[in-house]
Amino acid sequence: MIIKKSEFTISAPTVSKCPNDTKPEYAFIGRSNVGKSSLINMLCNHKGLAKTSSKPGKTLLINHFIINNEWYLVDLPGYGYAKNSKTMRNKLEQMITQYILQRKQLINLFVLIDIRHEQQKIDREFIDWLGESNVPFSIIFTKADKLTAGRAKTNALQWMNALKDRWEMLPPYFLTSAETKLGRDEVLDYIDEINASLYEDSKEEITEVVSE
Repeated sequence: MIIKKSEFTISAPTVSKCPNDTKPEYAFIGRSNVGKSSLINMLCNHKGLAKTSSKPGKTLLINHFIINNEWYLVDLPGYGYAKNSKTMRNKLEQMITQYILQRKQLINLFVLIDIRHEQQKIDREFIDWLGESNVPFSIIFTKADKLTAGRAKTNALQWMNALKDRWEMLPPYFLTSAETKLGRDEVLDYIDEINASLYEDSKEEITEVVSE
């Protein structure tokens, strides 16, 4: 996929305030300071698209970016930032949960994991919840440039293998680096393939309606 155009659309405080159209949405989420904004900017080849910060927990709204006028990239607030107040954490958790479970336009959720760390309880619980809720998702391992290529691959495999205690089928995963652009083509091609299948499905539905 070639991204020719990417621009900010809206920051929504609730799922009901999100764009009122039927374009497919691909949302990105992860623990605070996982490198989400940097990854989004790398994917879109647009440095200032998502606001990066050295301080975690800065994304507090549901941010929509329109890509090629065809689909939305959605930047969700990070989860598990302990320094937020309990009230703020509860508010963000409710916002995230409602978007993930209620937003019909959500096609795939990308869960970002820092490749340098072993499987953390908060990430595992979130991923298990997605599975229990039948939410389509993929895993993106970030900051692969901080390790050797071999170490990054090994860490990713260990992380994924640890899911096998509960998961029969493992979700797709990608190794990425915002610095080197590792994984950019793979993630965008994955989105492109899903969009193409959605287009084919919609054509079949139209054909069935016309034939009736």
